[in-house]
Amino acid sequence: MELSLEQVKNVLLAYRQEHVIERLEQLPVQAQQKLAAQIAQIEFETLFRAIDRHKDPRAVGTLGTERIAPIAYENWNDYDEKQQQAYGELGWALLRSGKVGAVVVAGGQGSRLGSSGPKGTIDIGLPSGKSLFQLQAERLLYLSKRAGRNIPWYVMTSPVNHKATETFFQAADYFGYTAADIVFFSQQTMPVLDHDGKLLFAEEGKLLLAPSGPGECFASMRKSGVIEDMKQRGVEWLFYYNVDNALIKVADPDFLGVAAAHANPIATKVIEKHDPNEKIGIVCTKNGQPAVVEYTEISEDVKRARSKDGQLEYHLGNISIHAFQLDFIEQHADSDLVYHVASKRMEYIDDKGVRVQPAEPNAYKLERFIFDLFPMASGLTVLKTERDEQFAPVKNRSGEDSPQTARELVLRLHSKWLKAAGIAVQEGKLDQIEISPLQSYAGEGLLERKFMERP
Repeated sequence: MELSLEQVKNVLLAYRQEHVIERLEQLPVQAQQKLAAQIAQIEFETLFRAIDRHKDPRAVGTLGTERIAPIAYENWNDYDEKQQQAYGELGWALLRSGKVGAVVVAGGQGSRLGSSGPKGTIDIGLPSGKSLFQLQAERLLYLSKRAGRNIPWYVMTSPVNHKATETFFQAADYFGYTAADIVFFSQQTMPVLDHDGKLLFAEEGKLLLAPSGPGECFASMRKSGVIEDMKQRGVEWLFYYNVDNALIKVADPDFLGVAAAHANPIATKVIEKHDPNEKIGIVCTKNGQPAVVEYTEISEDVKRARSKDGQLEYHLGNISIHAFQLDFIEQHADSDLVYHVASKRMEYIDDKGVRVQPAEPNAYKLERFIFDLFPMASGLTVLKTERDEQFAPVKNRSGEDSPQTARELVLRLHSKWLKAAGIAVQEGKLDQIEISPLQSYAGEGLLERKFMERP
């Protein structure tokens, strides 16, 4: 939308952004035009409606049991060997026929982990020194080799790290992948507001923006031509995941087979949530529709509710591993999803041009989540899987969900594979051996291969 300078000022006055007008008037003409164009793109009504809802105490933690209910699910471990094999073969048939693509949500920076680069470039300290991106690339390469064709890999970046991500892949020669089969695209952004509802500046003449969340992944795909690319390749299912899971089984054939067999437009993996305070959302139904409720939005009563056998009533933890039918993606790519608001510590430039690095959360960041598409689906396939085989998040620099805990989980799983294969390892060394993703995807074939990687 094109607005004159006076129209932009009127909009800013209407939303009490006088400080922006002052800075706007101090800029040279060309810089004024750029900032005015940036302001004209802001959906102020949507922005403030989301923040007002977030601030309203009645809107936080009020999801009663009458509004949500447990959802039906399947457990991979409840399938017998014949069923597991059938689902796996169905998934492999999809891979062999080129009907599967994978998308990684990788727009985040590693600042909380002590890194200035994209989160996917993080080395969690494995003996091989491989980054999260490399581990994922090699798992896809292994599947591609067995399937006889490359699985297209879509990498969603953000304006902050897009160039750095591309450069990282180029420097690594795409980890052995064919460059044409890796497609980079950037997600969209939203302005950041301080706790007083004022727009912040990233630099003089430029507002502070933040990625607007994975919920706009499909809108960004459409805008950048990725959906058309998938259609041309014949993709029918898209495997979706977050970059910060060191144990992610990218394009998992077993999961894809279950998704295809049940024919719902969306499938999701879940893990058992043992601790009601664990910081992951719950998969459930809300108002009769499949949904995820974030841990920050669950009331204490719902969070701690238990069934007669003592199990958490809402025990299906969301780990952001999904499969979407392309038809569903195309139909709902531009859906108007709700914005979720989080209070974050955001660096900015003050009115004197001084860079401020707050010690505490100081600003509101708005995001849309991919799971808010779930209620739009005619059905949701929910598959419960084993936590220690699927989920090793890397979110904090130390302590819980850190590179250290992720590394330990990866090596512990590889130790389990070695034991299952009956491979003798020197005492005290079992948890120090890393198995290359190029040699084994889920512990298979270890007796026939040279698989071990050491420092």
